[in-house]
Amino acid sequence: MKQLLVIGIGAGNPDYITMQAVKALNRADVFFLMDKGQSKDSLIKLRREICERYISDPGYRFVEARSPERERGDVDYTASVDELNRAKQQTFEQMIDQQLSDGQCGAFLVWGDPALYDSTIRILQAIMASGRCAFEFEVIPGITSVQALAAQHKVPLNGIGRSVEITTGRRLAAGQVSDADSLVVMLDAEDAYRCVADPQTDIYWGAYLGTADEILISGKVGAVADEIERVRKAARAEHGWIMDTYLLRKP
Repeated sequence: MKQLLVIGIGAGNPDYITMQAVKALNRADVFFLMDKGQSKDSLIKLRREICERYISDPGYRFVEARSPERERGDVDYTASVDELNRAKQQTFEQMIDQQLSDGQCGAFLVWGDPALYDSTIRILQAIMASGRCAFEFEVIPGITSVQALAAQHKVPLNGIGRSVEITTGRRLAAGQVSDADSLVVMLDAEDAYRCVADPQTDIYWGAYLGTADEILISGKVGAVADEIERVRKAARAEHGWIMDTYLLRKP
């Protein structure tokens, strides 16, 4: 039987790798890497660096495939994500079928944690349900950008006895109303923090968390929104991509 490991590798700092992840890395014969284009070469480079740093036996190999891209523009978001995951499923299935032999162990290195804002687990479950490719898989948790954000800003995610909610920039921009005292926003391409009604809301913002390019800004939304937008735009232009996360807390 083929074995697969879905390994959370943290938010960008190789030191975020857990001992459980190190042990899992050393079990793998093949590492599957999804190439997302030249602008994101650093994400592939970090995965290779992690393997070089933590794997004691150099007998492993990498298999790279071009990552499908989501259709953007004036399209139905949910439908475009479903189509993207179907395309990824075909790519994953092909790699597992052609590049991994029975008895071997393959691994997907997932940014952050596989259970938060990542589709690898859902895709593997869909492949198993199709019956076209037989394997077993394990999930190894990792340190998320949410944890890294709170640690770098030196704040807890929740108030005492209060709730925390995780959402997307898309939902916040669409007017999401939440009763949570602390709102974590991920994947915000629309500067949705500007939609916050109370300018005295605290915001703790971070980009490229855990990497050498890390940027941190905090303050009242009304005071720092312009700075975040300016810095975010400049960083995206410089790197060709951006991953940012922020925490909003009611005053």
